[in-house]
Amino acid sequence: MRRLWPRSLFGRVALILFLGLAAAHGLTFWLVMQERSQTSWLMMMSYLAKDIATSVAILDRIPADERAAWLDRLERRNYSYAIGAKPDGAPADDATVLQVVQAVAAALGPSYTVKATQATDSGALLRLHLALTDRTPLTITLSAPAMAISPWVVGVLALQLALLSAATWYAVRVATRPLAQLARASDRLGPALQGPPVPEGGPREVARAATAFNAMQRRIAEHLGERMRILAAVSHDLQTPITRMRLRAELLDSPELRDKLNADLDIMQTLVREGIAYARSNHGEIEPLCRVDLDALLDSLACDYRDAGETIHVRGRIDHPVVTRPNAVRRIVTNLLDNALKFARDVEVHVEPAARDTISVTICDRGPGIDPTELEAVLQPFHRLDRSRNRETGGTGLGLAIASQLALTLGGRLTLANRSDGGLAACLSLPLERNA
Repeated sequence: MRRLWPRSLFGRVALILFLGLAAAHGLTFWLVMQERSQTSWLMMMSYLAKDIATSVAILDRIPADERAAWLDRLERRNYSYAIGAKPDGAPADDATVLQVVQAVAAALGPSYTVKATQATDSGALLRLHLALTDRTPLTITLSAPAMAISPWVVGVLALQLALLSAATWYAVRVATRPLAQLARASDRLGPALQGPPVPEGGPREVARAATAFNAMQRRIAEHLGERMRILAAVSHDLQTPITRMRLRAELLDSPELRDKLNADLDIMQTLVREGIAYARSNHGEIEPLCRVDLDALLDSLACDYRDAGETIHVRGRIDHPVVTRPNAVRRIVTNLLDNALKFARDVEVHVEPAARDTISVTICDRGPGIDPTELEAVLQPFHRLDRSRNRETGGTGLGLAIASQLALTLGGRLTLANRSDGGLAACLSLPLERNA
């Protein structure tokens, strides 16, 4: 039963409304047919009593040897006559039968005694027993009146059900369209939580919901924008005092102290530079879309790393252009390669088409991997696996966060997984085609 129950709100509301209206329509039709049946029964009973009285009078006045020839002429669609006594069934004494017996007895007059028994043969409803004036038994077999339905009634019922289906579909579509618009607007927000406003027209409740959604979207965008501006401003403003401190460190007489200060300043400079990069990554959609030869882009990156003495192998090809933002892709892959080369020497890049019109670029290494409980956390900003605060081993905690944020701006996703034979696999999924 659960498989037949729709999963969408549109399907559920439409099904409930249609079944309810169809049930009400069917009940109305049944009541009309019942009323027609009762009316037909009353009319037949009134006609039945008079017609039986006429037929009995005819049979009484013709010779006994001619009565058999008249039986077919007196027969009607719902009842027939037979000379002689038929096998009696159980006495019929319900209210309807008594009503028929009384009506027939009243039409015949006090000279005739009418009894009723249940019919034993199929198709018959009951039998009336009486005797003619010469004591000849006469049996009248009554069958249930058939309710005749015109052929066009079925077509009209089908047309009415079709109209109910169309009206239900249109009403539910109008009622659920604002929810679909809100869902599409939420999907269009993107990683920067900025998207086109929802139209604020329609019924009052719909307009209020759209207005509230647009206001929420503006507040969220302003809040995130303020956070990013603060991070970028602080990171940018720190560069000036760092430069002054570097100049003053050069004036120190102790080489050992000078080297330690310069090392700390280098770490601070790296943190500032990556803080600015993370702030900018949230607005990666500023870069225009263009057609990119992804195979050539990855090959050029691998060649750059080989020139620097690193071993990078690229496996697989796409063999056709991809519409994306090349600088963002380059930054993501660079961050992932740098992260892999911290813990392993031989790094491989696997490129292949994936399901649902996407491609995957997977950076695989033979390093120690990541604790499964930390696979999601390391994609958050400033989260480092090395708790010692050693920048040489733990980094700034922004490399993977920047890569994940840029992947979202491209309409893709970055996921991490430990390899079964050791090491880490960082998979970047990107849409195969995307309109500019």
